[in-house]
Amino acid sequence: MVDPSLFTGRYDDSLCAALAGEGADVTLLGRPMRDTDAIVPQSYTYRPHYFRHSEALRARLGEGRVFRLAKAAEYGLTCALGDIAPLTRADVVHVQWLPLAPADCLMLKRLNGRTALVHTVHNADAYHADAGLQGRGYRALLDMFDALVVHGDTTRAALTGQGVDPARIHVAPHPPMRLAPATPADLAAVPAASVPRLLFFGTIRPYKGVDILIEACLQLWRAGHPFELVLAGKPFMDVAPLTEAVVQAGFADRLVTDFGFLTEPRLDAHMARADMIVFPYRHIDSSGAFLSALHHGKAMVTSDAGMFGQLPDGVAVRARAGNAPALAQALLPLIESAAIRQSHGARARAYGQAMGSWKDMAVATIGIYETVLAARA
Repeated sequence: MVDPSLFTGRYDDSLCAALAGEGADVTLLGRPMRDTDAIVPQSYTYRPHYFRHSEALRARLGEGRVFRLAKAAEYGLTCALGDIAPLTRADVVHVQWLPLAPADCLMLKRLNGRTALVHTVHNADAYHADAGLQGRGYRALLDMFDALVVHGDTTRAALTGQGVDPARIHVAPHPPMRLAPATPADLAAVPAASVPRLLFFGTIRPYKGVDILIEACLQLWRAGHPFELVLAGKPFMDVAPLTEAVVQAGFADRLVTDFGFLTEPRLDAHMARADMIVFPYRHIDSSGAFLSALHHGKAMVTSDAGMFGQLPDGVAVRARAGNAPALAQALLPLIESAAIRQSHGARARAYGQAMGSWKDMAVATIGIYETVLAARA
């Protein structure tokens, strides 16, 4: 299993443990662990194969442009000239994320014909059109894999529309996830609110629509509705104009920010303290963040993009993607009524409990491996 940057560490850990539970011999290749990672391998092996040198310099370099350039250079060299024996010894190399398409192409060419190659396409629009060089050439990489795994029909249709052979696409629904639970210290660091609390959590990127969320909240605050908005996660965009707009409007006391790479227990504490959790995404195929929040039983508010548009009625309150007034209208009944919030939260929890398990995911994934290996034989 390969996720060089650990883009989806919780997903990787859950799947690897489940595969091992079904009898597979699994090694996850990623980067050196950070304090914010919560991976504890259960019955599988973790190996820090990528970014060993640049990660060692991270504290000294910071996380700005110099660090990103160092990572890109090291990854390019690893893909072009690095040790691929751990990959070629495997029956199957299952790549979760391809972090730098031009470099990934070099690695895949070296692996071609030497092992079975599988890739999970978490989103058909690589990096949600925010990638620049990072995702340039990503579509061509898909043709280098024996099989592609997707989480739903939205991604399957998108890939087919891009010319991918449908016979190589396998649907394996994404199970719910649980982050490492909040500690008493984490809960103490996220005190309860005296008014209804709305939470956005996870990495902050343009496609996730935080600007739309801010505008919707400003509309509701100006109309006199009391509630609090929490933004918790690492920004990968300039958020200063958004927070400044709240300050200039006179609602600085209504906005709580917890910016940075947050640990899973810290994120779990934010979910535990929230009354509503919002996903105002402009576009998305599937959302691990949404699936990791279901068990908290909080009212969920989403756009109608991707998987959100296919949720059963009542699981989440939906608003048209990219539309701040529609989002404000969707939020208002939840802000005004604790009973409505509790009703929607109960439906979200029940939906998560009824979804498939990681055991189901592992069995389906092993079936995909067996199909690929049989075809190669």
